[in-house]
Amino acid sequence: MIARFSLYGFLKNLRFFEAFLILALRERGLDFLGIGGLIAVREIAGNLSQIPSGALADTLGRRRCMVVSMAGYVVSYLVLGLSSNNLVLVAGMILFGTADAFRDGTHKALIYAWLRQQGREDERTKVYGYTRSWSKIGSALSSLIAAALVFCTGSFASVFLLSAIPAALNLLNLATYPAALDAAIPAGSGLRQTWRNLLESAREAVAKTSIRRLVGDSVAVEGSYTVVKDYLQVVVQAFAVALPLHLAMTGDQRTAVLGGLAYAALHLLSSAASRKAHQFEARCGGTEAAANRIYQLSGAAMVVLAVALVGGVGWLALLVFIALGLLQNLWRPIHIGRFDRDGDERRAATLLSIESQSSSLAAALWAPLIGWLIDNLTAGAAVAPLTALWPVCLAGLPMLAVLAWRIGMQRRRAARHC
Repeated sequence: MIARFSLYGFLKNLRFFEAFLILALRERGLDFLGIGGLIAVREIAGNLSQIPSGALADTLGRRRCMVVSMAGYVVSYLVLGLSSNNLVLVAGMILFGTADAFRDGTHKALIYAWLRQQGREDERTKVYGYTRSWSKIGSALSSLIAAALVFCTGSFASVFLLSAIPAALNLLNLATYPAALDAAIPAGSGLRQTWRNLLESAREAVAKTSIRRLVGDSVAVEGSYTVVKDYLQVVVQAFAVALPLHLAMTGDQRTAVLGGLAYAALHLLSSAASRKAHQFEARCGGTEAAANRIYQLSGAAMVVLAVALVGGVGWLALLVFIALGLLQNLWRPIHIGRFDRDGDERRAATLLSIESQSSSLAAALWAPLIGWLIDNLTAGAAVAPLTALWPVCLAGLPMLAVLAWRIGMQRRRAARHC
């Protein structure tokens, strides 16, 4: 089953538009505020269906919800690829966010259910990190294929349509998962049980201190990265256009080449980071020590990114984006294992949906604000200059605030022991 889980991640991340999402929308005439609005729509749609989808997965069947999710992806990719009407793009983003909600957390719950059936609960970080590494290999391959498409066609539109093919293949993969993975779901579950499970999960997330703290960590780390990561595309574009190299290429062609290589490098390194997350966890002395170390390194990286953007140092900004991606892929396997460790297995998908919803809400709040600030700084320029992109670092403020609070708590504890 580990191979099947890995295949799911590989196919899921063959999203050929991912490396050029913002640039593809810019090509259709949207400004950064409009793009931020579309991202907010996607995140809000995911938020509205996130927790109910987790509850449905825990009571009606996790495999069924995964199949529904893949079908939603196929339709949304076709809509985003074929239309340039703003209202239709909004509909595509709503469908995209809803499909994300039905997937996010549910597949992880399937992995952890299989580990429990095999008596391998202590391998959470290792197995999830391994399957996530295949997701990143899929992302790396999709970046290179997308770069070739953009280079040859001179347009970003085709990357949406091609993404529907691996999503359809993944639907078949998920539909043939063994029924035993839903063994923990009570027989005769229905909408009443779904509602009861939803209320119990919400009560656990609010009342249980350990879960409440983990959700706060998700808001600070995941919410920040969700917004920041896509601006790597804009940094690549600004850097590529300014390069005095390969002048025979158009600006879009240079952006495609440099963007494809940057994203391929990011995802290949992220794949290695996910696969080694359990070793990083062991070297740090345990799960909580590893999470604290990633917090510190991520906070420092956000500060360096701000300096690089304000100073217009493109190569440093690119390196920091890659470093943030590596830290995120160390963080995710470790952090998700904390939820499985502290939460109730019967409500695993619902709790992970609550975790994902909290970070999506943070992203939905940040995305339009950052887009509006960048629009004001770029003054309508076709290619945003590096120095106008510094507002993306504002998304790191919750992370820095939590980091400062943790340092303060550690100092107070040390002072009490003196």
